[in-house]
Amino acid sequence: MNRRRFLAVGTGAGVALAGCVSYPSADDGPSSESLLRDAVETRRHLSDLTARRTMTVETPSETVERTERVVRQPPAKQRLEVLESTDPDAPVGSVTVTNRETTWEYNPETDVVDVQFHGTKVDADRTLRVLEALLEDYRLGYEGTTTVDGREAHVIETRPPLDETGRRIDLVVGDTTYAVPLSTDELEDLEVSRTICIDDEYRYPVRERNEVRDGGEVRYRLTVTYEDLAIDEGVESETFTYQPPADAQVVTDGTEPEGIFDSFDEAEAAVPYELPAADVPDAYLLDRITVVERAEKYGGVTTTLWYNDPNVVARELYVVVRERARFDPDVLEEIEIDGRTAYYRDGRIQSVFWDCGDVSYEVSSLVDGEPLREITASIGCR
Repeated sequence: MNRRRFLAVGTGAGVALAGCVSYPSADDGPSSESLLRDAVETRRHLSDLTARRTMTVETPSETVERTERVVRQPPAKQRLEVLESTDPDAPVGSVTVTNRETTWEYNPETDVVDVQFHGTKVDADRTLRVLEALLEDYRLGYEGTTTVDGREAHVIETRPPLDETGRRIDLVVGDTTYAVPLSTDELEDLEVSRTICIDDEYRYPVRERNEVRDGGEVRYRLTVTYEDLAIDEGVESETFTYQPPADAQVVTDGTEPEGIFDSFDEAEAAVPYELPAADVPDAYLLDRITVVERAEKYGGVTTTLWYNDPNVVARELYVVVRERARFDPDVLEEIEIDGRTAYYRDGRIQSVFWDCGDVSYEVSSLVDGEPLREITASIGCR
């Protein structure tokens, strides 16, 4: 079951996103910036979320809708159960369950469970990044209040930077990405609008609407709404594991980890090299150690030591030990740490790579400003 197909992908050309040079907020309510800052802080420290989520796509020729029960523990854990649907790619009874190591996708029509192993996957919080981008880059307008699921919510209209074009939008309420399925004709005449409703009590997005208009005609509209929203009320740990139906066909994808360990001693007994005890910042705790056996050209036996800050969503760093190097010095910045040559990568994930005898190391962080050089120096060459 490919859940992304619900939101059809169009051609690769861009839609001009309309907007004005200035876009003032109303004077009789809280500022849009303060509301989004509150939403960012709510998401950054959110432990769990449950809701009934409805997604509706409208075009001049059809309307497709599905309603799901959503349970989340950002950044990695999620459970989706389709309750009602007119979407042929997500029939009623479909289930998707994800944790840090595995995703199960069950399609009741085919009676197939697709199991995807991703023990080395990095779990960034896309929703948090979208909220931060809206706050930092978009022009915002406060449009008063409305009622969502019987609760007061503040309406914010967002407009992108004047030079931004594109036809893909990361959703805040939908926790995914959708593409506007339009033809390439007369794209310059199209206007994209995006409205977000933030619950007054929770200070969290509960509705999002994206529209593409051609003059006065709505060419495409997507609306996502949360009902029965509950934040930080606790969920059972077994929520994020899944037992396939007894008669279902199980199809696996990816490399299943050799082991997922809670301690150095257990992990070290399973690998052919010594594991480093990295000196990480005090806020970080060792979350788990994953061991994956790969082909030699992909690094051989690969051990990842995951550290995260339990008080901040997606504040995570990790140390990787491989039997063979998996970095290209020619495309990285050469640096020196304690007299040893290493290589630095900047981007969404900041990383330092270096070789040491029979193993290769990597230290990476999802957060700017973490002391990667100091962590690297604490490992050195063992």
